[in-house]
Amino acid sequence: MNFGAIAAILTTLSFVPQAVKVIKTKDTSGISLLMYSMFVGGVFLWVIHGINIKDYPLIFANIVTFCFAVIILSYKIKYK
Repeated sequence: MNFGAIAAILTTLSFVPQAVKVIKTKDTSGISLLMYSMFVGGVFLWVIHGINIKDYPLIFANIVTFCFAVIILSYKIKYK
């Protein structure tokens, strides 16, 4: 496994604890709406870029990250 794959796994999975915490507590007071909105948009663009260059690890890692980030963002919007 190369460093890129390890980095993709770590950065993607880093959203799991935050998503679980937000789902359990519904507390999003420490999360910036603007930052998460910008982040979700950026990750979405990484998915599009991955599709354009046919980089499947990039696509997969960012789709997973996108899903976790959208969960957190939706809770931020719903429970603000």
